[in-house]
Amino acid sequence: MIQSKITPFIWLKSGAEEAAKFYTSVFPNSELGKVVTMGGSDKVITASCILEGVNFTFLNDANCSPTDAISFVIHCKTQEEVDHYWSKLLDGGMELACGWLRDKYGIAWQVTPERLITLMHHPDAEKAGKVMQAMMQMKKIIIADLEAAAL
Repeated sequence: MIQSKITPFIWLKSGAEEAAKFYTSVFPNSELGKVVTMGGSDKVITASCILEGVNFTFLNDANCSPTDAISFVIHCKTQEEVDHYWSKLLDGGMELACGWLRDKYGIAWQVTPERLITLMHHPDAEKAGKVMQAMMQMKKIIIADLEAAAL
């Protein structure tokens, strides 16, 4: 199961197993991993999964919860891909700004179209600045609006 040298280990107040199942339903190239329970009981301690080739482990601890200080960026090729991740991860969560959202488990994600990065590095600094201003006004990133700003 271990595919990467570094594994994000995310502490949740509860719901580690549900979170692993949820994320594997959101990301197409994913698989559920092991669920570890407290010796002989049904109490889940950790649940793991692989999302797009990256190992994740979720741990139940009523005293801890995720913070926005650590987040994950999803690089998207199309608006359809942005829309998919945005709607799935936003279900039960909340919109933030500039392509950021916090999901129902409290984990922060930035759903970022690759086109945004290209336009922000436009050789014309004025156009790049307009793209940045447009992005700063958005919650979910809309590629067509970024392209319009670069004209």
